[in-house]
Amino acid sequence: MHEEFTAHARDGFPLAIQTGGPEDAPALLLLPGQANSHHWWDGIRTAYEDTHRTVTVDYRGTGHSRGDLGDWTTALFAEDAVAALDHAGIHIAAVFGTSMGGRVAQMLTVNHPDRVTALVLGCTSPGGEHAHERKRETRQWLAQGSREEQQAKLHELFYTPDWPGRPEDSTLLGDPTMSPREQVGHRRASDRHDAWGALPSFTAPTLVLHGTEDLMVPAENAALIAQRIPGARLRLYPGGRHGFFEEFAEQVVPDVLGFLADVGPSGS
Repeated sequence: MHEEFTAHARDGFPLAIQTGGPEDAPALLLLPGQANSHHWWDGIRTAYEDTHRTVTVDYRGTGHSRGDLGDWTTALFAEDAVAALDHAGIHIAAVFGTSMGGRVAQMLTVNHPDRVTALVLGCTSPGGEHAHERKRETRQWLAQGSREEQQAKLHELFYTPDWPGRPEDSTLLGDPTMSPREQVGHRRASDRHDAWGALPSFTAPTLVLHGTEDLMVPAENAALIAQRIPGARLRLYPGGRHGFFEEFAEQVVPDVLGFLADVGPSGS
């Protein structure tokens, strides 16, 4: 069972925060992808809650975190995540971010290294000029067609043909309550992210995960990140697409939990 609270960011923006799992367990902050709320984690969240207290926050412009549009950045979203931890009474946590959530996790580690006990980065990018961007053909193909057709294309980019779910069943394909302006705000935040120069300063134990067939965020980014962060471990999932962490959860969850157990607990 998950509880939801409302807190406020430093600038007063209302933030919806969700917690689950045992209150006395090590904390695990879960950061979703671009234009998604905490529902991004619905399919797999409970798998982490036998051993961890999970914390999520709806990004600005998603879920129940709604307010004025602003100059949103991954650094700002990271500050909101810190506000969520503070509201939950958690000082330190392991952080697992996927897609744009991985970018937010990087900025959280840059600006609040004392809050991060371990870092897991999935299907993400360091940003900046060194990153491997999505191919132009993929961008153009994805932008064409009706909303239903675009959702079907997104589904194809997230899952392999073996995945039994339908687009309408997935919680990874975007928060449907977002306005076009809110979606643009998220895209700009993600596109402007650049943590390249800071990665070598990371001291938290880091695990980098990626599906080898990811066309949304090419898998070459995983090697770049792992090479830049001292001591980082790299795990690739053959055939995995952008939603590999859900489709291949039977492999990914034990890998993440095993890593977290290996590098030590986090707590409040």
